[in-house]
Amino acid sequence: MFGSGFLEFKLDYSETANLAIGQHVSSESLDAGGIDGRLHAIRVGTGSSTMASCLHLSQVPLSECQGLLRCLPATQGRHAIYVPIKEVLNVYQPTMSWGWSRFVKRSCLESTYLTNGLVRFMCGVIVVPDNPMPTPMPPPDIGTHLGRLLDSAVGSDVSFIADGQQFPAHRAVLAARSPVFEAELFGSMADATMPCITVHDIEPAAFKVMLRFMYTDSFPADEELGDSSSDMLQHLLAAADRFALDRLKLICSLKLIENVSVDTVASILVYAETYNCPKLKNKCLDFFAVEKNFKEAAFTDGFVLLLQKFPSLAAELRKRVVSSSVQP
Repeated sequence: MFGSGFLEFKLDYSETANLAIGQHVSSESLDAGGIDGRLHAIRVGTGSSTMASCLHLSQVPLSECQGLLRCLPATQGRHAIYVPIKEVLNVYQPTMSWGWSRFVKRSCLESTYLTNGLVRFMCGVIVVPDNPMPTPMPPPDIGTHLGRLLDSAVGSDVSFIADGQQFPAHRAVLAARSPVFEAELFGSMADATMPCITVHDIEPAAFKVMLRFMYTDSFPADEELGDSSSDMLQHLLAAADRFALDRLKLICSLKLIENVSVDTVASILVYAETYNCPKLKNKCLDFFAVEKNFKEAAFTDGFVLLLQKFPSLAAELRKRVVSSSVQP
């Protein structure tokens, strides 16, 4: 338990004159970190002997905790100044009185700290637990567990065939991740009752990565995407769009931006236009707008495909290149 409390104790000095040895005058209650305590001014002798000031604890935490007690008396004068005299670091114990047996001489109080019949003390207590550092939370591991479920195929109730390769899966997991799979596997479509479903126009490697992402929400490292990461990212982008996996689609789009080059820009632009990825499209257009890039990319197979699928986009590219070349 962590906490702090502060109290200004205005001691009526005349009340201490007739105190018997061991008797005390108490302040109001001070609360700090669940500890309810009072500051006591105790008469410990006669004449010019000392007066002790201690904190008597009437309530303590269930476990031990460390606390810093500091008392500062105020000097005489129009503007009181609190001057440090004593402080102590200790460990609270049940039913413990905590402070100093010899705090300050009465003669010193009278000469330096007594003002208008009062001696004023500022008392502060700061309480911290034995182990103030919070226990570190373990990282989330649901992705690891679901990944093992996918690998083991325990409880799988549906399989998918992609280009002859079979992938066991779990309907509930896929439905929770994709509204398209939810409609196919739990709706009125024929796939809802089929134990094995053939998927078309998806590369097996891309389908495998997509399944892994759906179970674990993690994207593979670049070296795990195969020899041509750009091709794999394009296939994944198409699959993510097909099954409404928006996060996977965005990740693929951002990674494809990093893969734009003379050899890939045309084919990537085809996918950006086909699957409505405006940021990726703008990146490709900006790359094409550099005349040198346009001249080199125009001789790639991807550019031929671009001309076939989007002739209007090719015309727009030429205009941008011309516009870029005439700018100062």
